[in-house]
Amino acid sequence: MPLFGDAGTIIITGGLVASACALLGVMLVLRGLSLVGDAVSHSILPGIIAVFLVAQTRAPVWVILGAAIFAVICVVGIESLSATGLVRSDAAIGLVFPALFALGVLGVHRFTADLHIDLDSTIYGEIAFIPFRVLEIAGVEVARGLVVAAAIALIDLAFVVLFWKELKITSFDPGFSRITGFSPRWVSRILLILVSITAVTAFESVGAILVIALLIVPAAAARLLTRRLALMLAIAFGIGWMTSVAGYVSAVAIDASIAGMMGVTALIAFAVAMAVAAGRRVLTHARGAPETAPRDPAR
Repeated sequence: MPLFGDAGTIIITGGLVASACALLGVMLVLRGLSLVGDAVSHSILPGIIAVFLVAQTRAPVWVILGAAIFAVICVVGIESLSATGLVRSDAAIGLVFPALFALGVLGVHRFTADLHIDLDSTIYGEIAFIPFRVLEIAGVEVARGLVVAAAIALIDLAFVVLFWKELKITSFDPGFSRITGFSPRWVSRILLILVSITAVTAFESVGAILVIALLIVPAAAARLLTRRLALMLAIAFGIGWMTSVAGYVSAVAIDASIAGMMGVTALIAFAVAMAVAAGRRVLTHARGAPETAPRDPAR
């Protein structure tokens, strides 16, 4: 049995993945790039096929490496198209990931039609299986997914801390950053590369759909409640951990999918945040005060 027990391992892993996703998800929401996680989940297929053709293996390490390479290609392509100013960020996402996904589909039909190789069998994980894949560290069994999630969260936290000022300026007012001579392109590129690595490495542990939900929903809910970046991150963190705990407890209580209940719990949290934001807006208008909702930098 892993160090924290089955239930503790699942909850902590979910919370750590949610923390890593919150750190980057808030920045994505502010930049109007919420669907990057979904784009990554579709664009990794050619990487999986390429690994199988070159190395003749579906070992997790190699699969994650191949998927990560194409995930990086996807986000760099999205960022490069957006940076031209000719294509909006949402259109860039819609152009890049279908092209890569189509390439992967062609690869499946051309090279692996007679083999059982698809996303479900290679990289899309299930959080309920976390306690069964363990590593031994200093004589103690620890779930591999938990270790990976902790490492991802620490890397993302280090990035946000080191580039806090740059992220804040480029997320809230990219136009001002350009006027002052600071190009937001390289910060955006590093951010998107980290998003791709975070998403791909978390897929095996908690599943692709839950990763996408954790990247978008807590950050979107937090943005409804505050315009301060530090508080936004704190709220997204809180929603992420609440999603992990409440989702697991609810799933056990009604014998349902753990990942599914975590996703539903996150959506409930978003609905509550939307109700709070709507109520606050009504009160603001009733008092005749100016609108205080955060400006959408994508507009």
